[in-house]
Order: sequence, then C-alpha cells, then structure tokens
Amino acid sequence: MITSKLTSKAQTTIPQAVRVALGVGAGDEVAYIIEASRVILLKARTHEPAEDPFGTFTEWDSEADRLAFATL
Repeated sequence: MITSKLTSKAQTTIPQAVRVALGVGAGDEVAYIIEASRVILLKARTHEPAEDPFGTFTEWDSEADRLAFATL
C-alpha cells in the first residue's frame, strides 16, 4: 500500500508511483470519485476546445470573397 501524509492545510503530495500509474504531471488535473468509504483518484479529462460552429461554412472562403468583404 502506498501512503502520503496531509499537511496542516489538508494538502498532500501524490506519490510518484501513483502519478506514473495515472499518467499525470505538473499542471494536470485529477478527479475524485467518492464511493461509500473509499475514494477513487483519476486523471481528469481535459476539456476539448469547442468545435468552431462556422468551420463548415467554406462557400465564401475564397480570395475574391476576402477581398470583397474586407472593408465591411
């Protein structure tokens, strides 16, 4: 069993073996799932950037269109 201590501010360091197993490092987020008397630590899913809703509108994406609409 791997253990770590809490500081007076309720902080702890995630032991290296756990960081390696989760694939986390500096700047990564972790998530906690509480189930009865145990807590599960997971690597948090990163938020994917929102898809550009106008990314499929290519019909007005020519050089001529950019020149025609440049002053609007």
